[in-house]
Amino acid sequence: MANWTASDIPSLHGRTAVITGTGGLGFEDAKALAEAGARVILAGRNPSRGAAAVEQIRQLNPGSDVCFEQLDLASLDSIDAFAKRLGDSDSHIDLLINNAGVMTPPQRQETADGFELQFGTNHLGHFALTAQLLPLLRKGDQPRVVSLSSIAARQGAIDLSDLQSTRDYKPMVAYSQSKLACLMFAMELQRRSNAAGWGIRSIAAHPGVSRTELLPNGAGKWSAAGSARRLLWFLFQPAAQGALPTLFAATAPQAQGGAYYGPNRLSETRGYPVLARTPLQAMDLGMARRLWNESERLTGMSFPAAPLRVTKPYQLFP
Repeated sequence: MANWTASDIPSLHGRTAVITGTGGLGFEDAKALAEAGARVILAGRNPSRGAAAVEQIRQLNPGSDVCFEQLDLASLDSIDAFAKRLGDSDSHIDLLINNAGVMTPPQRQETADGFELQFGTNHLGHFALTAQLLPLLRKGDQPRVVSLSSIAARQGAIDLSDLQSTRDYKPMVAYSQSKLACLMFAMELQRRSNAAGWGIRSIAAHPGVSRTELLPNGAGKWSAAGSARRLLWFLFQPAAQGALPTLFAATAPQAQGGAYYGPNRLSETRGYPVLARTPLQAMDLGMARRLWNESERLTGMSFPAAPLRVTKPYQLFP
Protein backbone atom coordinates (compact mmCIF):
# COMPACT_ATOMS: atom_id res chain seq x y z
CA MET A 1 0.00 0.00 0.00
CA ALA A 2 3.04 2.29 0.10
CA ASN A 3 2.11 5.49 -1.76
CA TRP A 4 -0.66 3.75 -3.72
CA THR A 5 -1.99 5.89 -6.58
CA ALA A 6 -4.53 5.60 -9.38
CA SER A 7 -1.77 4.24 -11.62
CA ASP A 8 -1.91 1.08 -9.46
CA ILE A 9 -5.52 0.35 -10.39
CA PRO A 10 -5.65 -3.02 -12.20
CA SER A 11 -7.41 -3.45 -15.52
CA LEU A 12 -11.16 -3.05 -15.12
CA HIS A 13 -12.20 -4.05 -18.62
CA GLY A 14 -15.52 -5.86 -18.56
CA ARG A 15 -16.55 -4.39 -15.20
CA THR A 16 -19.45 -2.01 -14.58
CA ALA A 17 -19.27 0.68 -11.89
CA VAL A 18 -22.00 2.96 -10.52
CA ILE A 19 -20.85 6.17 -8.80
CA THR A 20 -23.10 8.69 -7.08
CA GLY A 21 -22.12 12.34 -7.44
CA THR A 22 -20.86 13.97 -10.63
CA GLY A 23 -18.37 16.50 -9.25
CA GLY A 24 -15.40 16.51 -6.92
CA LEU A 25 -14.54 13.05 -5.65
CA GLY A 26 -17.20 11.35 -7.77
CA PHE A 27 -15.75 12.88 -10.92
CA GLU A 28 -12.23 11.81 -9.93
CA ASP A 29 -13.45 8.28 -9.20
CA ALA A 30 -15.22 8.08 -12.55
CA LYS A 31 -12.23 9.43 -14.46
CA ALA A 32 -9.83 6.94 -12.88
CA LEU A 33 -12.13 3.94 -13.29
CA ALA A 34 -12.91 4.83 -16.91
CA GLU A 35 -9.19 5.17 -17.65
CA ALA A 36 -8.70 1.68 -16.23
CA GLY A 37 -11.29 0.34 -18.66
CA ALA A 38 -14.45 0.13 -16.57
CA ARG A 39 -17.89 0.94 -17.89
CA VAL A 40 -18.92 3.82 -15.62
CA ILE A 41 -22.43 5.02 -14.79
CA LEU A 42 -22.19 8.44 -13.19
CA ALA A 43 -25.37 9.23 -11.25
CA GLY A 44 -26.45 12.66 -10.05
CA ARG A 45 -29.27 15.18 -9.77
CA ASN A 46 -28.25 17.71 -12.40
CA PRO A 47 -28.32 16.51 -16.04
CA SER A 48 -26.29 19.44 -17.37
CA ARG A 49 -23.53 18.92 -14.83
CA GLY A 50 -23.65 15.19 -15.47
CA ALA A 51 -23.33 15.68 -19.22
CA ALA A 52 -20.41 18.08 -18.70
CA ALA A 53 -18.64 15.57 -16.46
CA VAL A 54 -19.12 12.78 -18.99
CA GLU A 55 -17.83 14.97 -21.83
CA GLN A 56 -14.75 15.98 -19.84
CA ILE A 57 -13.92 12.36 -19.02
CA ARG A 58 -14.29 11.41 -22.68
CA GLN A 59 -11.99 14.26 -23.70
CA LEU A 60 -9.39 13.17 -21.17
CA ASN A 61 -9.75 9.49 -22.06
CA PRO A 62 -11.03 9.10 -25.64
CA GLY A 63 -13.07 5.95 -26.02
CA SER A 64 -14.13 5.90 -22.35
CA ASP A 65 -17.33 3.98 -21.71
CA VAL A 66 -19.04 6.45 -19.39
CA CYS A 67 -22.60 7.72 -19.22
CA PHE A 68 -24.83 9.80 -16.96
CA GLU A 69 -28.04 8.70 -15.23
CA GLN A 70 -30.27 11.02 -13.26
CA LEU A 71 -30.57 10.17 -9.57
CA ASP A 72 -31.68 12.27 -6.61
CA LEU A 73 -30.66 10.56 -3.37
CA ALA A 74 -33.03 12.88 -1.49
CA SER A 75 -35.99 11.14 -3.15
CA LEU A 76 -36.95 7.50 -2.66
CA ASP A 77 -39.03 7.69 -5.85
CA SER A 78 -35.97 8.82 -7.82
CA ILE A 79 -33.89 5.99 -6.32
CA ASP A 80 -36.58 3.48 -7.25
CA ALA A 81 -36.80 4.80 -10.82
CA PHE A 82 -33.00 4.75 -11.21
CA ALA A 83 -32.77 1.16 -9.97
CA LYS A 84 -35.55 0.04 -12.31
CA ARG A 85 -33.81 1.64 -15.30
CA LEU A 86 -30.59 -0.18 -14.44
CA GLY A 87 -32.48 -3.42 -13.95
CA ASP A 88 -33.88 -3.06 -17.46
CA SER A 89 -30.57 -2.13 -19.10
CA ASP A 90 -27.92 -4.04 -17.14
CA SER A 91 -27.47 -7.67 -16.22
CA HIS A 92 -25.07 -6.97 -13.35
CA ILE A 93 -23.10 -4.35 -11.43
CA ASP A 94 -19.58 -5.04 -10.20
CA LEU A 95 -18.97 -1.90 -8.18
CA LEU A 96 -21.15 0.63 -6.36
CA ILE A 97 -19.51 3.73 -4.90
CA ASN A 98 -21.83 5.53 -2.47
CA ASN A 99 -20.09 8.89 -2.76
CA ALA A 100 -22.54 11.80 -3.10
CA GLY A 101 -23.24 13.88 -0.04
CA VAL A 102 -24.57 17.04 1.55
CA MET A 103 -22.59 18.93 4.21
CA THR A 104 -23.75 21.36 6.88
CA PRO A 105 -26.57 23.43 5.36
CA PRO A 106 -27.04 26.24 7.92
CA GLN A 107 -30.79 25.74 8.24
CA ARG A 108 -32.51 22.39 8.68
CA GLN A 109 -33.84 21.10 5.37
CA GLU A 110 -35.77 17.97 4.44
CA THR A 111 -35.70 15.47 1.62
CA ALA A 112 -38.74 14.79 -0.55
CA ASP A 113 -39.69 12.08 1.97
CA GLY A 114 -39.41 14.28 5.05
CA PHE A 115 -35.98 13.16 6.30
CA GLU A 116 -33.40 15.65 7.56
CA LEU A 117 -31.41 16.43 4.41
CA GLN A 118 -27.97 15.24 5.53
CA PHE A 119 -29.09 12.02 7.19
CA GLY A 120 -31.63 11.40 4.44
CA THR A 121 -29.17 11.91 1.58
CA ASN A 122 -25.85 10.73 2.95
CA HIS A 123 -27.11 7.62 4.73
CA LEU A 124 -30.74 6.74 3.99
CA GLY A 125 -30.48 7.51 0.28
CA HIS A 126 -27.45 5.27 -0.15
CA PHE A 127 -28.96 2.61 2.12
CA ALA A 128 -32.04 2.49 -0.13
CA LEU A 129 -29.94 2.57 -3.30
CA THR A 130 -27.79 -0.35 -2.17
CA ALA A 131 -30.87 -2.37 -1.26
CA GLN A 132 -32.40 -1.69 -4.67
CA LEU A 133 -29.21 -2.61 -6.54
CA LEU A 134 -28.38 -5.68 -4.44
CA PRO A 135 -29.78 -8.18 -7.01
CA LEU A 136 -27.56 -6.68 -9.74
CA LEU A 137 -24.56 -6.57 -7.41
CA ARG A 138 -24.97 -10.23 -6.48
CA LYS A 139 -24.68 -11.05 -10.19
CA GLY A 140 -21.44 -9.09 -10.49
CA ASP A 141 -17.89 -10.39 -10.64
CA GLN A 142 -16.50 -10.19 -7.10
CA PRO A 143 -18.76 -7.18 -6.41
CA ARG A 144 -17.85 -4.38 -4.04
CA VAL A 145 -19.79 -1.62 -2.34
CA VAL A 146 -17.71 1.35 -1.16
CA SER A 147 -19.39 3.83 1.18
CA LEU A 148 -17.93 7.27 1.89
CA SER A 149 -17.58 8.34 5.49
CA SER A 150 -15.63 11.30 6.87
CA ILE A 151 -13.18 12.17 9.63
CA ALA A 152 -16.22 13.98 11.08
CA ALA A 153 -17.56 10.54 12.01
CA ARG A 154 -15.10 10.56 14.92
CA GLN A 155 -17.35 13.12 16.65
CA GLY A 156 -20.55 11.44 15.49
CA ALA A 157 -23.23 9.79 17.61
CA ILE A 158 -26.35 7.95 16.51
CA ASP A 159 -29.39 9.43 18.25
CA LEU A 160 -32.17 6.97 17.53
CA SER A 161 -34.61 9.17 19.43
CA ASP A 162 -34.00 12.08 17.03
CA LEU A 163 -32.36 10.83 13.85
CA GLN A 164 -33.98 13.65 11.87
CA SER A 165 -32.67 16.42 14.17
CA THR A 166 -36.13 17.83 14.71
CA ARG A 167 -35.51 18.85 18.33
CA ASP A 168 -32.23 20.69 17.94
CA TYR A 169 -30.61 21.01 14.53
CA LYS A 170 -26.89 21.71 14.59
CA PRO A 171 -25.35 21.44 11.11
CA MET A 172 -22.08 19.70 12.03
CA VAL A 173 -23.71 17.42 14.60
CA ALA A 174 -26.19 16.24 11.98
CA TYR A 175 -23.43 15.82 9.40
CA SER A 176 -21.25 13.82 11.80
CA GLN A 177 -24.17 11.54 12.64
CA SER A 178 -24.87 10.93 8.95
CA LYS A 179 -21.26 10.05 8.21
CA LEU A 180 -21.00 7.77 11.23
CA ALA A 181 -24.12 6.06 9.91
CA CYS A 182 -22.42 5.59 6.52
CA LEU A 183 -19.46 3.92 8.21
CA MET A 184 -21.63 1.68 10.38
CA PHE A 185 -23.70 0.73 7.32
CA ALA A 186 -20.58 -0.34 5.42
CA MET A 187 -19.39 -2.56 8.26
CA GLU A 188 -22.84 -4.05 8.94
CA LEU A 189 -23.34 -4.74 5.22
CA GLN A 190 -20.17 -6.83 5.26
CA ARG A 191 -21.33 -8.77 8.31
CA ARG A 192 -24.68 -9.48 6.68
CA SER A 193 -23.06 -10.40 3.37
CA ASN A 194 -20.88 -12.90 5.19
CA ALA A 195 -23.82 -14.35 7.09
CA ALA A 196 -26.13 -14.63 4.07
CA GLY A 197 -23.55 -15.52 1.45
CA TRP A 198 -24.23 -12.51 -0.79
CA GLY A 199 -20.61 -12.52 -1.97
CA ILE A 200 -20.30 -8.74 -1.62
CA ARG A 201 -17.21 -7.01 -0.29
CA SER A 202 -18.36 -3.89 1.59
CA ILE A 203 -15.69 -1.31 2.41
CA ALA A 204 -15.69 2.20 3.87
CA ALA A 205 -13.37 5.06 2.96
CA HIS A 206 -12.90 8.73 3.72
CA PRO A 207 -11.09 11.43 1.71
CA GLY A 208 -9.45 13.41 4.49
CA VAL A 209 -9.74 17.15 3.89
CA SER A 210 -10.09 17.60 0.14
CA ARG A 211 -10.59 20.47 -2.30
CA THR A 212 -14.18 19.90 -3.45
CA GLU A 213 -17.35 21.98 -3.55
CA LEU A 214 -18.99 20.04 -0.71
CA LEU A 215 -18.53 22.82 1.86
CA PRO A 216 -19.57 25.78 -0.34
CA ASN A 217 -22.53 23.85 -1.74
CA GLY A 218 -23.79 22.93 1.71
CA ALA A 219 -22.84 25.68 4.11
CA GLY A 220 -22.91 28.39 1.43
CA LYS A 221 -20.21 30.16 -0.58
CA TRP A 222 -20.07 33.10 1.83
CA SER A 223 -20.37 31.12 5.05
CA ALA A 224 -17.36 30.80 7.36
CA ALA A 225 -16.76 27.25 6.10
CA GLY A 226 -17.27 28.23 2.48
CA SER A 227 -14.92 31.20 2.83
CA ALA A 228 -12.28 29.02 4.46
CA ARG A 229 -12.52 26.57 1.58
CA ARG A 230 -12.12 29.40 -0.95
CA LEU A 231 -9.45 31.51 0.78
CA LEU A 232 -7.46 28.76 2.49
CA TRP A 233 -7.52 26.43 -0.51
CA PHE A 234 -3.91 25.37 0.12
CA LEU A 235 -4.99 23.56 3.31
CA PHE A 236 -7.15 21.19 1.27
CA GLN A 237 -5.52 18.43 -0.74
CA PRO A 238 -6.54 18.10 -4.42
CA ALA A 239 -9.71 16.12 -5.09
CA ALA A 240 -7.72 13.57 -7.10
CA GLN A 241 -5.61 12.85 -4.01
CA GLY A 242 -8.69 12.73 -1.78
CA ALA A 243 -10.24 10.14 -4.08
CA LEU A 244 -7.39 7.65 -3.59
CA PRO A 245 -8.76 5.88 -0.47
CA THR A 246 -12.05 5.31 -2.30
CA LEU A 247 -10.29 4.05 -5.42
CA PHE A 248 -8.09 1.76 -3.33
CA ALA A 249 -11.15 0.33 -1.59
CA ALA A 250 -12.91 -0.08 -4.94
CA THR A 251 -10.13 -1.72 -6.93
CA ALA A 252 -7.10 -2.91 -4.96
CA PRO A 253 -6.95 -6.71 -4.64
CA GLN A 254 -5.70 -6.35 -1.05
CA ALA A 255 -8.58 -4.12 0.10
CA GLN A 256 -10.38 -5.96 2.90
CA GLY A 257 -14.12 -6.37 3.30
CA GLY A 258 -15.34 -4.57 6.41
CA ALA A 259 -12.25 -2.33 6.49
CA TYR A 260 -12.01 1.46 6.54
CA TYR A 261 -9.44 3.38 4.50
CA GLY A 262 -8.27 6.98 4.61
CA PRO A 263 -5.17 9.15 4.01
CA ASN A 264 -1.98 8.41 5.93
CA ARG A 265 -0.75 11.86 7.03
CA LEU A 266 -1.61 14.67 9.46
CA SER A 267 -4.32 12.85 11.40
CA GLU A 268 -5.69 11.33 8.17
CA THR A 269 -6.35 14.69 6.54
CA ARG A 270 -4.11 14.08 3.51
CA GLY A 271 -1.79 11.57 1.92
CA TYR A 272 -1.99 8.06 0.49
CA PRO A 273 -4.43 5.26 1.38
CA VAL A 274 -3.95 3.30 4.58
CA LEU A 275 -6.23 1.60 7.08
CA ALA A 276 -8.05 4.40 8.89
CA ARG A 277 -8.74 4.66 12.59
CA THR A 278 -12.25 3.36 13.21
CA PRO A 279 -14.16 5.32 15.87
CA LEU A 280 -15.18 3.15 18.82
CA GLN A 281 -18.84 4.08 18.40
CA ALA A 282 -18.79 2.68 14.86
CA MET A 283 -18.03 -0.78 16.28
CA ASP A 284 -21.12 -0.97 18.49
CA LEU A 285 -22.77 -4.06 16.98
CA GLY A 286 -26.03 -3.55 18.82
CA MET A 287 -26.37 0.03 17.62
CA ALA A 288 -25.41 -0.99 14.08
CA ARG A 289 -28.27 -3.48 13.97
CA ARG A 290 -30.74 -1.04 15.47
CA LEU A 291 -29.69 1.60 12.93
CA TRP A 292 -30.06 -0.97 10.13
CA ASN A 293 -33.55 -1.94 11.26
CA GLU A 294 -34.61 1.69 11.60
CA SER A 295 -33.18 2.49 8.17
CA GLU A 296 -35.25 -0.33 6.66
CA ARG A 297 -38.36 1.00 8.40
CA LEU A 298 -37.80 4.59 7.32
CA THR A 299 -37.01 3.81 3.68
CA GLY A 300 -39.40 0.91 3.25
CA MET A 301 -36.50 -1.05 1.77
CA SER A 302 -35.41 -4.46 2.96
CA PHE A 303 -32.41 -6.64 2.34
CA PRO A 304 -32.80 -10.44 2.14
CA ALA A 305 -33.05 -11.98 5.59
CA ALA A 306 -29.73 -13.20 6.91
CA PRO A 307 -29.04 -15.28 10.00
CA LEU A 308 -27.37 -12.92 12.47
CA ARG A 309 -24.68 -13.99 14.85
CA VAL A 310 -22.48 -12.02 17.20
CA THR A 311 -19.07 -11.45 15.66
CA LYS A 312 -16.09 -9.36 16.61
CA PRO A 313 -15.69 -6.01 14.86
CA TYR A 314 -13.42 -6.13 11.85
CA GLN A 315 -10.96 -3.57 13.19
CA LEU A 316 -9.87 -2.14 16.49
CA PHE A 317 -7.14 0.38 15.87
CA PRO A 318 -5.94 3.01 18.33
